[in-house]
Amino acid sequence: MRPIPRPDAVLVQAVIAGALSFAHLHDLAEAAGQSGWKAWAYPISVDLLLVAAWHKLRILRAGEEPTRTAWLWFTVALTASLGANVATAGLLDLNHVPAWLRILVAGWPALAFLGGTLLVHPTAQAVADGTEVPPAVIEREPAPAPEPAPDIPVEVEVELPALTAPPPEPEPVAVPAALVEHARKLSADHVARTGSPLDTDTLRARLGVPPAMADAIAAQLA
Repeated sequence: MRPIPRPDAVLVQAVIAGALSFAHLHDLAEAAGQSGWKAWAYPISVDLLLVAAWHKLRILRAGEEPTRTAWLWFTVALTASLGANVATAGLLDLNHVPAWLRILVAGWPALAFLGGTLLVHPTAQAVADGTEVPPAVIEREPAPAPEPAPDIPVEVEVELPALTAPPPEPEPVAVPAALVEHARKLSADHVARTGSPLDTDTLRARLGVPPAMADAIAAQLA
């Protein structure tokens, strides 16, 4: 035979406690001016935030990450739940709810939305814990300066002037012996008259010969 399932005492206790807390939150919200479906939505919001914060707390503990934000919102949701339980225990006249409590109940949706957002999004939670800086405020590191290019020797072609061969020496000019003798006489006469040797230009003019031949004759007269 199959064993008869027995109810879990802890689970039963949790259901009873949750139902009572749910009813107290509903009564407090209704007394604070939230009627109809809105009065039923308040206890759901508080209990969901409490469960979400506890679940997030366990995950952060397992990953050895900061748990400050999870503890904060767990405390806020637990305070709202305990506050409703105490307030509806006869310590508060639900027919004459003070103004501050009405303001607190009316502002709860925005507070719960903020808490749920910080618990769901890791980046928002990390920013709240101070462990991560949002990308918008991260200082961009300056780009590294480009390294100078290595010096590469550049070959420069220099055009050298073409070497020209020296001009060939002029071939010796053949001078007739008679012309040389005539030149000797002219030179002796010039020396006798002027007392100075006959220069090449004068010799060339007197003989009527080209400059090369005049130079050759003068060389023989020297």
